[in-house]
Amino acid sequence: MTNKAVTSQSPASSHDGTIVIDSAWWQSAVGYQIYPASFADSNGDGIGDIPGIIGKLDYLADLGIGFIWLSPVYTSPMVDNGYDISDYRAINPIFGNMDDMDRLIAEARSRKIGVVMDLVVNHTSNQHPWFIAACSDRDSPFRDYYIWRKDAPANGSPSDITASFGGSAWSRDPQSGEYYFHLFAPQQPDLNWSNSALRAEIHAMMNWWLDKGIAGFRMDVIDLIGKRPEEGIVADGPDLHRYLREMHEAALAGREVVTVGEAWSATPDAAALYSGPERREVSMVFQFSHVTRFWDERFGKWKPRPIDWPILKSLFAEWQHALHGNGWNSLFWGNHDLPRAVSRYGDEGEHRLSSAKALATILHLMEGTPYIYQGEEISMINAGFTSIDQYRDVETLNFHRIQLAMGVSEADFFAGAQANSRDNPRTPMQWSSKPNAGFTSGTPWIAVNRNYEWLNVEQDRADPDGVFQRYRRLIALRCQHAVIRHGDFELLLPDHPSLFAFERKLGAEKLLVIANMSRQETAIPPSGIPQLHASDILTGRMVSTEPGIKLGPFAAMATWL
Repeated sequence: MTNKAVTSQSPASSHDGTIVIDSAWWQSAVGYQIYPASFADSNGDGIGDIPGIIGKLDYLADLGIGFIWLSPVYTSPMVDNGYDISDYRAINPIFGNMDDMDRLIAEARSRKIGVVMDLVVNHTSNQHPWFIAACSDRDSPFRDYYIWRKDAPANGSPSDITASFGGSAWSRDPQSGEYYFHLFAPQQPDLNWSNSALRAEIHAMMNWWLDKGIAGFRMDVIDLIGKRPEEGIVADGPDLHRYLREMHEAALAGREVVTVGEAWSATPDAAALYSGPERREVSMVFQFSHVTRFWDERFGKWKPRPIDWPILKSLFAEWQHALHGNGWNSLFWGNHDLPRAVSRYGDEGEHRLSSAKALATILHLMEGTPYIYQGEEISMINAGFTSIDQYRDVETLNFHRIQLAMGVSEADFFAGAQANSRDNPRTPMQWSSKPNAGFTSGTPWIAVNRNYEWLNVEQDRADPDGVFQRYRRLIALRCQHAVIRHGDFELLLPDHPSLFAFERKLGAEKLLVIANMSRQETAIPPSGIPQLHASDILTGRMVSTEPGIKLGPFAAMATWL
């Protein structure tokens, strides 16, 4: 089976009649991330599964998405919720079986939705047969699939590189007495990408999945595969792009698939290296400058700083300009590792609905491929946990122990966890006001947000002015108008503290977008915004930008100029 575009490629007219042909199907598509354990449970065991996802495909088709990014469903001990894989070619029984997976691919495709698998190849589980063989025999060819050091100084670690989940990035293997490298949990040993046999194994596995008909890969922490621990290099190693070009040639070339690399270290210049068409590496990268810019210098995500909108606007504008005609942007507010968009960038309270629609409007009307994280389309918010016992995430639990040992108070750590723990976006999808939000008939693996009785799909989807309908409208506009997909981007009012305004232009066509990202009614300045009396294409209401006109809290509009 060969891979063909899920959405057919065809000429698209812009508002002024300009004809633009998308170079790839995913340039007009919108992605939707599913975190399978928390999406829909079909068998009542409290854990979401693949049959549950199949049962919601009509919902996703109605939303209008082009592809699903499916977080890992491979066989795994679940130390890191599936990002520790013990078999790349088998399905974790808690999610279903391979027949279920094949059916998901086929059922999604029949609705013109692709399935993008999570490719986690920076590391494996320590239960993967490769690592088991590597530990059992120093002479095993699999020994060199991982990174080892024979000796350690008195402090018990070959180097001072720390793991992302806390502690040293080196752990001792009791069988051999040597140390293996792991940038995440000790149960997630890093792969040695300098080994050509390992790379060939990964390429073969990728081809196996692609031949099944998946629409591509989201590549977990792909900027780390070129690491050289002996030189202190973790991200953006000197061989990284060579490995990606080799991967493209071995598995991706000639296939109409989408690839997106998670690259926390990416800069605008580096992103062009990843996604420039002539580079033949990946379609786009997830970059996180708009996330990390507002973390504390010492405590990182556990002590987030308030959003500074002029800075945030400038970051988005920089990426828009850097990759216009020179690569491709991925557009997102949240994912399974980040707080809920409304909780971080909007207003969880009085203005929840307005801020959710404003955030959607900003993101979906920029150039790039937008990604929706499950529940974002109904304005789900952070978990609201009140006790550390409610958390399940290995990172949160590790840092709770580490920071308390550093002298951080329980209250201070908990404030950071309530804001930024990875469990915030992982609470079950809120489908209805039924028990457990309609997610499961059993006991959920992680608690459901207590607001599910009034914040759920059933209620929001029925509201013609709800968040779901705004997302649906924005997705349709992207498909219909080339200026949204390919137009120039110009940031307006860059220094304004709360107005996020920009113009998109393609040929004679211009689209103006303005959002008030504050809790106060805000006047549109007399200069810096084109004056107009026109219809908002999102609501059909007449709008004006004459001096003295004000936008309400978190109000957003878009109109043709």
